[in-house]
Amino acid sequence: MLAVARDELPRDAALPGGLAYEQKADGYRALLFAGPGRAHLQSRNGSDLTPAFPDLAAAARALPGVTVLDGECVVASGGRLDFSALQSRARRRGAGARTAAVEHPAHLVVFDILELAGRSLLSEPYHSRRDTLVSLFERGVLAGRFSLCPATTDRDTALAWLAPAWGAVGIEGVL
Repeated sequence: MLAVARDELPRDAALPGGLAYEQKADGYRALLFAGPGRAHLQSRNGSDLTPAFPDLAAAARALPGVTVLDGECVVASGGRLDFSALQSRARRRGAGARTAAVEHPAHLVVFDILELAGRSLLSEPYHSRRDTLVSLFERGVLAGRFSLCPATTDRDTALAWLAPAWGAVGIEGVL
């Protein structure tokens, strides 16, 4: 779950079947285990982030069926992603976390779906999981606190995402 910085994108033929590129947002990588009445937000190192993000937990509890999402927890402020605000939110619990959720709402930028309606999707190819994820956004199942991570198979688009203007709004790079 930890991205490794590189100076350039891999060549087009680096993987059989081609490459897909996604924006890397400035946030916390997290898994969300969700479903009716349940929510658990887990950091990449296994920490329970749920108490710090009651807004994300509430959105997760409203999802139909058991769902596991992989994404980046972010907070936006002033037209950009605000990592300092995210860190501040992550330290709060209880009433402080609820107040922070109103002042600086969090979103989960989702780039993969690992389970849907209790069915594991781990053996499905990326393009199939991505199609499922896009469909959930198109049908409004995932909305509100959830955002679909921009993705492309076009190398030129991915290269454009490396421009300094994207960095200025909180996009750290490309995965």
